[in-house]
Amino acid sequence: MTSFPLSRRALFGTAAAGALAAPFVMTSSALAQSEPKAESMKSPAGRTNSFKIGSFGVTVISDGIRIAEKPEETFGTNQPAEAVADLLKANFLPADRFVNGFSPTLIDTGSDLVLFDTGMGEAGRQAGAGHLLEGIAAAGYTPDQVSVVVLTHMHGDHINGLMEAGAPAFKNARYVAGQVEYDFWKDEARVGTPAEGGHKGVLRNVVPLADKMTFIGDGSEVVPGIAGMAAFGHSPGHMVFKVESEGKGLVLTADTANHFVLSLQRPDWEVKFDMDKAKAAVARKTVFDMIATDRLPFVGYHMPFPAVGFIEKHEQGYRFVPETYQFEI
Repeated sequence: MTSFPLSRRALFGTAAAGALAAPFVMTSSALAQSEPKAESMKSPAGRTNSFKIGSFGVTVISDGIRIAEKPEETFGTNQPAEAVADLLKANFLPADRFVNGFSPTLIDTGSDLVLFDTGMGEAGRQAGAGHLLEGIAAAGYTPDQVSVVVLTHMHGDHINGLMEAGAPAFKNARYVAGQVEYDFWKDEARVGTPAEGGHKGVLRNVVPLADKMTFIGDGSEVVPGIAGMAAFGHSPGHMVFKVESEGKGLVLTADTANHFVLSLQRPDWEVKFDMDKAKAAVARKTVFDMIATDRLPFVGYHMPFPAVGFIEKHEQGYRFVPETYQFEI
């Protein structure tokens, strides 16, 4: 694959190099996000939101949502619980519960149908998630039409939908993933560590597809108009993707920020699911500084559905501005 020229790409070089040099501190709780509880999830039945970026058709699909308690145990874990509650209340949100959504994205370039992440899959259906395939159908496509599947990283809520009934869910697709991410999770050194569950998930869902997979690094092109950018920290090789068509742009930020208030207004606050919390904070500020400066729309995997919006710098962080009619006129 060729290198794709990106503005501000140099920003990611520093963050990526630092992430590679630093050890990842993991706990079992940081890897538990791939194990949804049935009583804590509700089904949005594959809702979709479609819009255009230049000539590209973009469809965001809701794979499901999870309602969880005690936000302070997930976000701002290095802050007093009262500070987390106060910030939620200031933003008209309850202080004792929060909603976490899961939103894969489908991009029709005219030449390729590119899927970014695969949701909870069969593992999430008992808990009310795993609606990606319904969403693809609602958008007017079939799984067999997907020509490229891109994995932003390899946590369970992004890779569990790769397989369906023991076979590839997207049988005609080729696959793209970060080399650093794959090498970390495939390594048998994960056995006996808190990362063992993730390792097993990759062996089950990703390794069987490795012969059809292209492994990329910072700046690599996926298809013309779409390229990867290193944003390590949430996971060892976490990547975001920049989309450009006819002078219009979009950034798929994956799990760079996992809450539209707690992660964005306070980007330095630690998040339980971030494997290297310091590097994740650097990635948040790098990615969202770029998005705010360039006034680009973005899709955040865990943003409130339809998971699309804009960012402006605000105080020590950022303010999320949900998309309304910007793509309709």
